[in-house]
This record gives sequence, structure tokens and C-alpha cells, in this order.
Amino acid sequence: MEQFKFKDIEYVRPDFDAIKKDLREYIDALKKAASFEEIKRLFLEQNKKDGEFSTMFTVASIRNTLNLNDEFYDKEMQYIREENAKLIPLEKELSETILKLPFRKELEEEFGSLYFKDIEEKKRLLSEDIIEDTIEEGKLTQAYQKTAGKCKTVFRGEECNFYGLLKHMQSTDREERKEAFKAWADLYESASAELDDEYVKLVAIRDRKAKKLGFKSYTEMAYLSRSRYDYNAEDVAGFRKQVVDVIVPVVAGFYEAQRKRIGVDKLHYYDEFLCFPDGNAMPHGTKDEMVAAAKEMYRELSKETGEYFDFMTEHELFDLDTRPGKHLGGYCTFLEKYKAPFIFSNFNGTSADVDVLTHEAGHAFEAYVASRVQPLSSLVWSTSEINEIHSMSMELFTHPWMEKFFGEKADKYRFYHLVDALSSIPYLCAVDEYQHLVYAKPEADAAEHRKMWQEVEKKFLPWRDYDGNEFLEGGGFWMQKQHIFLYPFYYVDYALAQLCAFDLFGLSLENKEEAWNNYMTLLRLGGSRGYFETLETAHIRNPFKEGNVEKIVASVVKEIEKMKF
Repeated sequence: MEQFKFKDIEYVRPDFDAIKKDLREYIDALKKAASFEEIKRLFLEQNKKDGEFSTMFTVASIRNTLNLNDEFYDKEMQYIREENAKLIPLEKELSETILKLPFRKELEEEFGSLYFKDIEEKKRLLSEDIIEDTIEEGKLTQAYQKTAGKCKTVFRGEECNFYGLLKHMQSTDREERKEAFKAWADLYESASAELDDEYVKLVAIRDRKAKKLGFKSYTEMAYLSRSRYDYNAEDVAGFRKQVVDVIVPVVAGFYEAQRKRIGVDKLHYYDEFLCFPDGNAMPHGTKDEMVAAAKEMYRELSKETGEYFDFMTEHELFDLDTRPGKHLGGYCTFLEKYKAPFIFSNFNGTSADVDVLTHEAGHAFEAYVASRVQPLSSLVWSTSEINEIHSMSMELFTHPWMEKFFGEKADKYRFYHLVDALSSIPYLCAVDEYQHLVYAKPEADAAEHRKMWQEVEKKFLPWRDYDGNEFLEGGGFWMQKQHIFLYPFYYVDYALAQLCAFDLFGLSLENKEEAWNNYMTLLRLGGSRGYFETLETAHIRNPFKEGNVEKIVASVVKEIEKMKF
């Protein structure tokens, strides 16, 4: 493996003329190929070329999110998105060529049948008719990132963005929590006109693209683009009903117990973050000390995780500090040329910082493992409802090492982590149902969007109380979730994955070795198989099956109750 550090990687603007030429030559060569071995060689050669382009795109994307005020990378992202959209005609011809290749049986044995199914199904998404709309959508998502990224305020003498305020919303001082909550809500309200406008336009563009491609709605198009071949919107609605029937009452009980535990007469939104009256478990140590502790943890967890995390630290494949101008949230991405994951986050001094070193590290571990097994880069990642199992399971597999980060408060962290993970599922489903409502009525304006959010909030979050804040009580809370803007219909995948991760966790309490082996099976599969087949192969219960949600939740609740907090 080439020696490198991320900061030293030289960015070279992708040459789209050369990319088009390569694609043209690749298509022509495939049409002339006369043997399975020749086709396989062409696949692998093109995979390497695609990796070169993908790596430069990813470098530009990472550096853009590290500093949204950097004009160079801002312009590079605009350029790449626009030029990439213009490749649609060649990509469509390539898809059609691959589907007509001889030796299909041998190719499916080599690369998996899902690879070809994906190409066949997604032909519908490749049309010159949507090039301009795709470019415009990219500009709007970039505008959203700038709008959200520039939001900052001074709180008690400290300049904070949204993430910086969250730690104050975990304070044991209720007045501080309330003050931070108001500052947080005010930040969103101050940006709400821009955010509303950007979202209304995004919905319109996405709906227009779907209609041009012959879909009934953007929802149908989004399900195809997310490779949801095993289930549809009605199945997801059935899953959400299981959540309402089984999980919402359990979470309501959690919050009532929390209200009593922290001693408040009414649990407001800013109280939801405080689990214990003497404060939540907070990690000790600096960022570098926590990374060092994570390195020890992963070496002890398994040989594979030790090698992987050593690789991450050796090549400096992290950016964890929060700072003004940096994109919100956290993510893991992948530099194909180097077979190297990259972890991006915004540390804020709370337990969420440790969650990054387990959650995003779980994504990164999967990419590290699968990229060394799967023959094509497109098979490294699976669909998101599988990918999130990788990350959420790692959060739970690392529970025994939490003393390294929280010392004597490790049990408090473990309790809060399980309660919070289960409690998040109704919100995840609320976001999903909201998006189904939005795209069913694409002509809706911002005021109607807020009414839609109020509707789902009452259904999935009946305990929620904003203490009279007009903006949030009026339905403004939806806009705090970047996935709604950037990754439509993604969010329910976290809920599906959380239940699958809980299933592995429950098994690990009884048979640690079997659970870990199932997890490693899951990782190595990458994106080579469909959703249901992947779960079956890794011996994980399917959350869509009636009754499985109740069975999985029962084992988690039992573990929570054992902790007696």
C-alpha cells in the first residue's frame, strides 16, 4: 500500500474529456470482447480508472466540507457535479452494453447477480432529459450546506454552531439547558426563510425529474435509486406501524422515568438530553487522547479491527474538531485509490464524540474489510439500511471498553446509549413519514410542510414539548435534519439498521464469538447481495417481518432494566 497522509494527497481536477474518452473506449472494447476472461479484464481495468476519478472527487468533497468558505473547493464541487451530470448519456450506453454481454452466468458468479440487477433497474434513472435538473439540484444542496454551515452564535462568551450548543443542552443546570435550547432554536429560525426556500425548490426539482423519467412520484424514483428491490413504500409503512405499536409506548415510558429521575414536573425538549440528575457520562481526555484510547480498544477487540484502526491513524484519516465554517454532522467516506476510509465529525465534548469513534469507525471498518475482498469498488458498500448495521453494531460491540473513555461512569454511558438508541427510532420513522407526505404533495409550500411535520410529530413523538417556543411548536423542527435536504428517504434506514444491530447485540450477550462471526460475514458481503439475502446470510432477523420488532426490542429492554438506573 502506498504511503500517504490525507493532508498530503495532491488534488488534481478530473479531466472530463479524458473520462469521456475512456468510457467511449471501454464501451467499444466491451462490445468487441469475445471471452469471459477478456470481459473480466476490462471490468477490472475500468474499475481502477473509475477509482482514480472517484478519489479526486472524494478529496474535493472532503476538503469542501472541512471549510465551506474555501472558494477553491466550492467551485471544484460545482464543476465536478455539473460535468458528472453530463456523463449520463455515456453511462446509459454503458449500462445497455453490459446488459447485452455474453457469458452472463460466469459474470454473475464472479461479481454477483445484484451488480447486474442494479444496472438493469437503474437504466430508468439515466436520461439526458434530467441533466439540467440534476445540475440545479446539486447547486441547491450546496446552497443548503452553506446556509446551515454559516449559522453561529455567541453563547455565554463562546462562539458556537448547532453542535457546539448541544453540549449545553446536557447541562445539569436547567436554566442553561433552556437558554441553549432557545439559542439553538433561534439559529434555525434565523435561517428558516432560506432553508424553507431551498427545500421547496429541491422538492419541486426532484418531483420534476421523477415525472420526466416516467415515475408516478419522486418517492417511487427514490426507492429505485436506493436499490430497494425487496420492499416498497407499503412495506415501510407497515414497519413504521410496528414502531408506533411497539416502540413508541416503550420510549414514552423511558421519558416518564427520566422525568422522575431528573426531578422536573414537565419534561420539555431541552430536558430530553439529560438522563441523570448529576449529569450524563462525559468522556475524559482530549481528542488525541480519545483517539489513542480507541486505538487500544480496537487492538483488543480483534486482530482485524486493530489492523484497520492502526491504518486509520497512520494515514491520518480523521478530521474531528468542530469549527466555524465546517459542514455539520459526521460521515465516513472512502478513497478508492488507497482503499482508505475517511472519518469526518464535529466533536462537541459530549458522549457523541465517543459514538463517532465507534459509529463512523464501524462504517470505515466495513469499507476497509470489504474493499480487500470484493473485486469491484461498486460492491464495497451495500445499501444504506445494511451499511448502518455496520456502524450501529460497532457502537454496541465496543460497550465493554467504555471505561477507557468514561472511567467509573461507563455504566451510565452504556445505559444512556441503549435508551437513546431505542428512543431515536420513533424520530427516525417520523422523518421518513414526513418525507412520504411531502413528496406525495410536491406543490406544497413551506407552511404546509410545517403542518405535515406537526402531524407526524404527534404520532411518533407524543411526549415532545417545546415549552412554548413558537417556531418549533409551529412545525419548524423538521429542518434541523440535514438528511431531509441532502439524502431523501435515507433516514428510516437507521431505524431498520438499529433493530438489526440490536439483534446482533442480543446474540453477543449470549454468544460473543457467534455474534462477531455473523458481523464479519456481513462486512465481507459488502454490496454483493440484496437486502433480504444479506440479512439471511449473516443470520440477522428481518425487521419487516411481523413480530420481529417486538422480539428484538424485548431483549434490549430486558438489558436496560438489568442496569437499574
